[in-house]
Amino acid sequence: MNPNFSLLGPTTALALQTSSGPFGMLGGFIPMILIFVIFYVVLMLPMQKQRKALAAMIENLKKGDRVVTSGGIFGEVTQVEGPTVMLRIADNVRVRVAKSAITGLEGNPEKAEKPEKADKSDKGSNP
Repeated sequence: MNPNFSLLGPTTALALQTSSGPFGMLGGFIPMILIFVIFYVVLMLPMQKQRKALAAMIENLKKGDRVVTSGGIFGEVTQVEGPTVMLRIADNVRVRVAKSAITGLEGNPEKAEKPEKADKSDKGSNP
């Protein structure tokens, strides 16, 4: 320990020694700033992209789109009226929901992969 700090308690002396580094008080904030930057890049940026994509999808809703609501209701858009849409959820059953309640399209045909059917010509060991 530095002899200049011998009269002070060990924790006070340690605090005074660490703050006198080349970065001064900023040296203690660098790890916190680094954690905040990592948090922002890993969590906040992807959430912003997802939110923008959802807003664009909601703005481009049209008749015939199959959607899912936040309540888990699957339906087909039959009419778009300002901030609401009319969904057909069954034959002769229509509900009006807010656009903000729509969480996504029912099936994204671009990303959906069709499962391969098992070849039935192979009559393996199953009796």
